[in-house]
Amino acid sequence: MKKLFFATHNLDLGGIETALVTLVNDLSERGYDITIALEKREGVFLDRLSNKIKVVEYNTNNNKNVILRKICNLLNRIKFIIKYKNKFDFSASFATYSLASSFMARIASKNSALWCHADYLSLYHGDRKKMIAFFENIHCREFKHIIFVSNEGKTHFIESFPDMKEKVIVCNNMINGKRLEEKSKEAITEEVVLELAKKEIPVFLNVGRHDELQKKLTRIIEAAKKLKEDGFLFKILLVGDGPDTKLYKDLVIEYGLEDTILFLGRKKNPYPYFTISDCVILSSEYEGYPVVYLESFVLHKPIITTKVSDYEQVEDGRGMVVEKDTQSIYNAMKEFIQNGYEINNSFDYETYNENIVKTLETIF
Repeated sequence: MKKLFFATHNLDLGGIETALVTLVNDLSERGYDITIALEKREGVFLDRLSNKIKVVEYNTNNNKNVILRKICNLLNRIKFIIKYKNKFDFSASFATYSLASSFMARIASKNSALWCHADYLSLYHGDRKKMIAFFENIHCREFKHIIFVSNEGKTHFIESFPDMKEKVIVCNNMINGKRLEEKSKEAITEEVVLELAKKEIPVFLNVGRHDELQKKLTRIIEAAKKLKEDGFLFKILLVGDGPDTKLYKDLVIEYGLEDTILFLGRKKNPYPYFTISDCVILSSEYEGYPVVYLESFVLHKPIITTKVSDYEQVEDGRGMVVEKDTQSIYNAMKEFIQNGYEINNSFDYETYNENIVKTLETIF
């Protein structure tokens, strides 16, 4: 039985955390012995981990006294090295940004991987120097493997680190399709949402963090303003929250869209809202590999998406792909309201997951 080690920050609600829990639970069922190391043993996904998986905590000291902080963190590193050095067949730093996760993964196994969840050139707005500095800072060259969840991320990394080309592979995130289908059947409690099922108007859904720099929800709100001015009837559900929720709420009030755009907040289980919706919409400037793609595929919902990583999977009979601007989103929403969209490319999540496992087994 191979022993696998994954290091991350915590298991709070988020795309990286969702991907990790789905992955390790599946691998655990396949017989792998798995340990997860958390900088903070917290998060809503802790109770979703299989009871076969070991969870350990690696605390970083943040004392304001610099000398004391450095001494404590040095002692933590020494203890970790003594206990875990090369004790695993494979290790991964799953929280790409985390220095502590990078350290743990590089110590736990000679067969280590840095897991990258974004197109970092887009993340740094085309500033290649900042992107390179980010990867150098987390000691990317010391890993045996560099795993990207999207082709776009891999391509831009190799352009910046051509000497590491042979280390880089693409491995999309897994999806627990059966669980998604089961969770999508849970009851919705908000009366205002339940009322939508009784009305024959299109319902659009956006699920994600409210962060304008990346998610650009203003594009959806501005498109909604134009659609309403043109006399179209529709609703938009926003599931999630973040630093720019107030910005979005203020804009909705300014545009008089309070009866059109509903803010539902963060949901531990967002999947019943897919069931109540007709179309998922993604307006992002950039993504790693959008988990919402897989969620939509499994739950048989068409998508309107901007051209972010791996949008070709949507373009291939599963939705509409548009440019990264308000007018393009407006045009696609208008098209959907008037004519709908019929999915003509079904998604087999079991085959999809098996292909991911085969990819990972080559490096385990």
